Amino acid sequence: MDSRSVAKYVEDAEHINMPHRLFTLIFPIDSANNRVLLGMKKRGFGKDKYNGFGGKVEPAESIESGAIRELAEESGLLAKRVDKCGLLFFYFENDPVAMEVHVYLTKEFTGHAVETEEMAPKWYPIDGLPFERMWADDSRWWPLVLKKQKFTARFWFLSDMTTITREEIVPVESLEF
Repeated sequence: MDSRSVAKYVEDAEHINMPHRLFTLIFPIDSANNRVLLGMKKRGFGKDKYNGFGGKVEPAESIESGAIRELAEESGLLAKRVDKCGLLFFYFENDPVAMEVHVYLTKEFTGHAVETEEMAPKWYPIDGLPFERMWADDSRWWPLVLKKQKFTARFWFLSDMTTITREEIVPVESLEF
C-alpha cells in the first residue's frame, strides 16, 4: 500500500489489505458570490459528469500538492491555500482496487477558469449543485461540506458505476492521521 495512504486509520478489517489508489478532489469556492466551480468531465473516468477537479496523486508528490497540480491542469486556477474537508473511499464491484480520494476546498486561488482538454468549468451556487449530473454519492456528503463538517465516507458501487449498494458517512473532528 502507498505509504501516503491513510486507509490503515479508517478502513475495516475487510478492506484494509485491499490495494488503494490515491486521488484528489478539489473544489474552488468563490465566497464573495457564494458559488463553487465544477468541471464537466470531457473524457475518461467520469465522462459527462460534473465534479470537482482532481485525479491521481503522482508518486513523488504529496497528496495536497497533487490537488493543487490537478486544479491547475484541469481549470487553469492556481490554489494558494487548500483545506482538507473530507476523505472518500470507493469500492466498485469486480474491481480489486479501492479508490482513496482526499477532498479539498480552496477559497484562495489566482487565475481565471478555462476549458481544458479534460474539463469544461462552470460556476454553480454553492447550495445549488446539479446533483442529477454528478456522481451518485456527491449529494450524500456535500451537505457536510456546506456545514463545514469534516467527514470520512465509504461507498460501494455496482459495476454500472451509478448504483450505490452501501454507504457509510462519518463526521469527524480532524482529518490529520
